[in-house]
Amino acid sequence: MGIAPDKLTDPAVRAFVAALNAGDRDAFAAALAPGATMSDDGSDRDVADWTEREIFSSGGHMDVVSQTGDGLGLVADYRNDTWGEMRTAWRFTVDGGKVGRFETGQA
Repeated sequence: MGIAPDKLTDPAVRAFVAALNAGDRDAFAAALAPGATMSDDGSDRDVADWTEREIFSSGGHMDVVSQTGDGLGLVADYRNDTWGEMRTAWRFTVDGGKVGRFETGQA
């Protein structure tokens, strides 16, 4: 049994996961700090391009399995229509109450 998004410790991470799972582009954009950056498996990616491809146009969804004590690290079963489901790790940097950077990759 995973962790419901509304039970995540950090409000910015909670907003990020809720928007991702709802497929809500506007709420997702609102969860990100201006100029937010990201990496996937250690390579920096363009946030808009990556999120459109890996989340919004492919039905991306996170089932959070665990979170770190500070709430800024997650392990989640991530699925989309392109890749199916895989265990992933997520690390967030929060800036001014919004996600300034996220790093994801296979766990």
